[in-house]
Amino acid sequence: MDLVLVRYAEMGLKSRAVRKRFENILIENMMSALAGESIEGIVSTEQGRVFVQTDQIDRAAKALSRVFGVSSVSPVIKTTSELGDMRRAIAAYSLGLMEDGKSFAVRARRTGEQPYTSMELAKELGSAVWLANEPKHPKVDLTRPDLEFFAEVRDKRGYIFSQYIDGPGGLPMGSQGRVVALLEKESDAVAAWLIMKRGCRVIGIGAEGSEPVKILRLWDPDMRLVPPGEIADLVKRNKAVAAVFGYGLEDFEKIKGIDIPAPAFFPIIGMTKEEIEERVTAIRG
Repeated sequence: MDLVLVRYAEMGLKSRAVRKRFENILIENMMSALAGESIEGIVSTEQGRVFVQTDQIDRAAKALSRVFGVSSVSPVIKTTSELGDMRRAIAAYSLGLMEDGKSFAVRARRTGEQPYTSMELAKELGSAVWLANEPKHPKVDLTRPDLEFFAEVRDKRGYIFSQYIDGPGGLPMGSQGRVVALLEKESDAVAAWLIMKRGCRVIGIGAEGSEPVKILRLWDPDMRLVPPGEIADLVKRNKAVAAVFGYGLEDFEKIKGIDIPAPAFFPIIGMTKEEIEERVTAIRG
């Protein structure tokens, strides 16, 4: 494998002009994420899909799954849309994954004009997997298989894979402006992360090496930090569109005391302590 297929969801609902702008921002963020892990890659786009060619597939897939706007990624094998080519590709691929007596299923979908339906494609590829692994006594189970193979056909190209690695979804970071975020405790990191997912780039108010900063660095290695000070001054100085706080209902007096020349966001105000802890665990990965 030398290709990672990257999908986005919410961006696809935008108008063509907005989607193109968001796609460009997404690609910039993807390249930044790869560079942060010293991974070289070539990015290309095609009909609502983004592809990354690299010789470090697993590391690249992990890095790309932490890019806001990405709904999922899959390491894939690229082939043509010809049935013979796809049968050979999935047969060879399955040999390294199938175990003795395990069940499998093939899920296929297609766009464009091909001389077969998605159901016919799944049947043909399923037959190829079964024949290639016949000595291992494979079983077909379309409901709860031990292993799933996926095939996507887009016009003249086909892609074979077995993994969907979830991304955070949302909008590309930086597409909705920048905000300042108070980073004193882990709940502040959760609040900032939720705003980052909505497309904002966060300027952190806190100290390098603190726990909330460490958490957010996993998602934005280039996040800029500023020292603590008057929030209103920091909003003006950094031309932020809003300020973000990890306050809950128990911090009502602090909330009443906020006076800044921009909107104040409290993304976790309705969350319980347990919900916040679950979020922290998930964000850390």
